[in-house]
Amino acid sequence: MAPSFAVHARRAAATLAAAAVLGTAAAPAAVADGSPSPAVPGLFGSGDPKFDGVFRQSLALLAQDATGVDPAPRAVAWLAGQQCADGGFAAFRADTGTACDAKAGEFTDATGAAVQALAAVGGGHRDKEVDKGLGWLKAHQNEDGGWGMTPGSPSDANSTSTAVGAFAAARQDPAKVTSKGGKSPYDALLTLQAGCDKKEDERGGFAPNDLASAAAALGVLGKGYLVAPAAKDDAKPVKALECADDESAGPKDAPASADAVAAHLARKLEANGGFLKSSMPGAPEGPDTATTADAALALAAGGHTEAAGKTVKWLQADKSGTAAWAKGNPGRLAKIILAVHAAGGDPRSFAGTDLVQALNETGPTPDASESPEKKDEKKDKKKDDGFGVWWFVGVFFVASVGVGFLLSNRKKNQL
Repeated sequence: MAPSFAVHARRAAATLAAAAVLGTAAAPAAVADGSPSPAVPGLFGSGDPKFDGVFRQSLALLAQDATGVDPAPRAVAWLAGQQCADGGFAAFRADTGTACDAKAGEFTDATGAAVQALAAVGGGHRDKEVDKGLGWLKAHQNEDGGWGMTPGSPSDANSTSTAVGAFAAARQDPAKVTSKGGKSPYDALLTLQAGCDKKEDERGGFAPNDLASAAAALGVLGKGYLVAPAAKDDAKPVKALECADDESAGPKDAPASADAVAAHLARKLEANGGFLKSSMPGAPEGPDTATTADAALALAAGGHTEAAGKTVKWLQADKSGTAAWAKGNPGRLAKIILAVHAAGGDPRSFAGTDLVQALNETGPTPDASESPEKKDEKKDKKKDDGFGVWWFVGVFFVASVGVGFLLSNRKKNQL
């Protein structure tokens, strides 16, 4: 039976609350634009981290990993140090010596994002933190298979998809992460998707808005924020949801659901001229750059490279103002980097801006900020240098043997 209107209303409220609290996860603000706060050692950005410290740090580390940058160890250590004793993560802990509020102070979105980042860049010594984070998520999974913003809150598409990404990042099959009633995250997500009984422009989308649809598009694919570019041969056209004559049918499984939400996002992007509008109450009419970037990432994750490329082109256009919008803001920069990378673009050459360098400048100096190409060049040079050294040693050895042989013969001739 479909959830009641009241349930959808609560879920919508939870999603909007998450947008307001987590900033980078949902709202166009990405990170609060208030007055800068004193720099926190190891943390990306100088903006107040109260509502988004963990989330923007997680996205920044993922964006660095995606572009071949080795994050500063203290940046990784800062994120790991934010973990609560039970494995969950708060939005930000100014004093990590103070215990977390297990009922209201820990968030699914922050935990899911942190686990994704630590799984990607933490290395083997971070397995403990990843396992603890996954344990927290498993302990707070709702009966319907999904997750809400906080423990016990109704499942919503954003939180559920972030949790799915965490398990996927740790190479665990999200479909096997089930509740006591045997429900998986996909079961929860499918109850939130509009089927053929809805208006044509709503079909395939997720309740309550485009923000949720962009997030769920990753979730139903079993993917997180770190998406490898699809090979050209694997590119897929966007295919709209096919409905039966009685319009009672709808997506029945995750693959069909993924195609349907991709078509929904592509349709709305095209209708708006390349962007998605803000889902936040009271937001000004016009583009929502953050959600548009989320849509590009989601489309790329589904292999819809042409549709994703069109969205990236809009983000790159002068009229979008994306570069200026993201300037100096690690959460926003990371969002754009992850989207451009997934779509097969070059984040180091984005509308005349090197987004990777710009991101690196907002945080601790990374161990290496070279592009993968430059790293390969260094490896080749090292190989060449190694060959040169051993060639010289070999020649010297042969010469030494020759000289020794000559000296030996001279001594024999003198005897």
